[in-house]
Amino acid sequence: MLRRSLVALPLAAALPSALAQFRVEISGVGATQLPIAVVKFRDEEKAPQPVGAIVRADLERSGVFRNLDTSGVVLDEGSQPAMSDWRGRSADALVGGSVTRLADGRFDVRYRLWDVVKGRDLGGQSYAVPAGDLRLAAHRIADAIYEKLTGEKGVFSTRIAYVTKGGGRFTLWVTDADGEGGQSALASPEPIISPAWSPDGRELAYVSFESRKAVVYVQEVASGKRRTLASFRGSNSAPAWSPDGRQLALTLSRDGGSQLFVMGRDGEGVKRLTSSGAIDTEATWAPDGKSIYFVSDRGGSPQIYRVPAGGGNAERVSFSGSYNISPAISPDGRTMAYISRDGGAFRVQVMDLASGTARAVSDTKDDESPSFAPNGRLIIYATRDGGRDVLMTTTTDGKIKARLVSTQADVREPVWGPYGR
Repeated sequence: MLRRSLVALPLAAALPSALAQFRVEISGVGATQLPIAVVKFRDEEKAPQPVGAIVRADLERSGVFRNLDTSGVVLDEGSQPAMSDWRGRSADALVGGSVTRLADGRFDVRYRLWDVVKGRDLGGQSYAVPAGDLRLAAHRIADAIYEKLTGEKGVFSTRIAYVTKGGGRFTLWVTDADGEGGQSALASPEPIISPAWSPDGRELAYVSFESRKAVVYVQEVASGKRRTLASFRGSNSAPAWSPDGRQLALTLSRDGGSQLFVMGRDGEGVKRLTSSGAIDTEATWAPDGKSIYFVSDRGGSPQIYRVPAGGGNAERVSFSGSYNISPAISPDGRTMAYISRDGGAFRVQVMDLASGTARAVSDTKDDESPSFAPNGRLIIYATRDGGRDVLMTTTTDGKIKARLVSTQADVREPVWGPYGR
């Protein structure tokens, strides 16, 4: 038996608007972190969102930066800071900005980035946005700073999806990458499971039991419009999109047993992928689309296997430990995150696929559903910590963690969306 249920129960079609509130607690110290000073944006206290504070939190959560104290400093994008003073504060980079309300009700958000070590102005940008997009503007500023200083794309303006249970209701949320600023996509008095983003970020696949059996649906994120993808005899579960968005892999029991199938995004062209007497489930595609990783108990206990996307012989991938589930593959295809049972604990492990070397990157005991950020630098997962259900992000080396503590009772099954929104 696999640890997670593969069926869901009836799901309401309502789309109530609400916000999921989190408190973010960051812990750990990376081997090398760039000291950065992000000064409070001028007049940000007059705006509905603390733009500078959001930028600071994003950069710190990445694990790449160490925020310096800027209390009492007055600085904006038009300033000419004394670089020698900031070098004296041990800053490598400096950020200043402002938030100004415009006559039409929008907000003009501006920032500027300086390289303190080289004494260079690295430029900036301005955004004119409605109040509802202030958080997004802050995340995009953090993305721009991250990319300018690291050469890699940031993921702060991407989204995540996850499921909560509170007050007897289950809700599928779509939020910013920090768990804030979102709305409920679905709400039901019954469970919702297995959300999966399409590669373009426009749709979510998920499982429901509205017809008294497990059925896979695909829903447009923006409009809420949805369609039935798989409603065959028996159970339909665990959808996973192909990298090009043209196909989905899923687990069907229509022919007896639970086996992997592949079908077109319109539900046509159904093809069986595995044929075993075991439970084959939790499919996830390799980024090149050539193979599919999945979980099977064909060897007597749940382990992770890989099969060609066109069908063929499956090969075992996980060998350390007697219980390994929930594979997630990094965007570059080199690393696999998964859940491994270590004694009585379930922890996130990260494996180098070339060497097979694996290591635990969490220090909690009830982890589930790891998912890579689209730049491959962070992993989000659900767990219990301090007696509460929380979402966690960790750097892939496990050194920097952010705990997203929800005001809602139960937070589960996070999945990180792609670039774009």
